[in-house]
Amino acid sequence: MKMNILDKTAYTLLVIGGLNWALIGFFNYNLVGKIFSTDVARIIYSVVGVAALYGVFTIVRMKSQSQK
Repeated sequence: MKMNILDKTAYTLLVIGGLNWALIGFFNYNLVGKIFSTDVARIIYSVVGVAALYGVFTIVRMKSQSQK
């Protein structure tokens, strides 16, 4: 499946979010929270969450296409 710009953007956001969660889990260090103000960090977390929902949608779509 070829990735369009939305797929690439969502994937990039998921990687950033995953790395931030890894830092929180392993080192109790929130990089996004340290770099950005509280309001901007909250927006970033929301955008990463939307990217995760898009990722779930993409996985379901790919699974249904592979069963055809």
